[in-house]
Amino acid sequence: MPYFFSFLLALCSFIYAFSQVVDLEKIIKASIFHKNNYELKYRLYVPQASKDSIFPMLIFLHGAGERGTDNVKQLTHAHYFFDSLFHEEHPFIFVAPQCPPNERWVEVSWKLPFHTMPAKPSKALEATKLLIDSLIHALPVDTQRIYITGLSMGGFGVWDAISRWPNFFAAAMPLCGGGDEKVACRLVNIPILAIHGMLDKVVIPERTIHMFTAIQMCGGKNIQILLYPNVGHDVWKYAYIKHNLEWLFEQKK
Repeated sequence: MPYFFSFLLALCSFIYAFSQVVDLEKIIKASIFHKNNYELKYRLYVPQASKDSIFPMLIFLHGAGERGTDNVKQLTHAHYFFDSLFHEEHPFIFVAPQCPPNERWVEVSWKLPFHTMPAKPSKALEATKLLIDSLIHALPVDTQRIYITGLSMGGFGVWDAISRWPNFFAAAMPLCGGGDEKVACRLVNIPILAIHGMLDKVVIPERTIHMFTAIQMCGGKNIQILLYPNVGHDVWKYAYIKHNLEWLFEQKK
């Protein structure tokens, strides 16, 4: 009998998890942005608003495994922002672009101990910035509270985005990524919570540690670092928790 109840509990947990994914696909609407002969698929969630409401915006850059053309896979980890009714306690506009196959948010190798920021943003990241600019004009966005986060390949994208447009974002939370330490002085004023697992073998934790150190050496006081000692690359399972998200949403320009 205990085995039967354990089975039922496991089955209910599976059904609940599956229903959450299906719900996300329903509430986070699919759309396509076209600009300069480039197509960027994205998902958009806008909370119900009264006439004078404005909302913070959260931009989420997914990892390499979620690249594609289905306009679905980039929602793989989106549940962290919608579980526990966080989106109801803290209403926000959510934007999740999907990087096309064989492209990157920033066209650099993730395996290197350092990199130089390319002269121009990648096509996917440039299109994302243009998309955000267009949404700001179309939606009730609080432009003093535009946040960006991303994991792995998306973590690199976050570092690249805030380095190119440091005055645009109110705060950033890059996970298991890396940036160009040579431009770290651009980031002294933006609140950053940089997160990495110390056992990460995909993107070495030194990529985050060195960015933290470089910004501090420039006089930056608004950067924090969170290192998980017994966690590998999948640090997002531990980082996207209510406490960290609430820190993000407390920041204002």
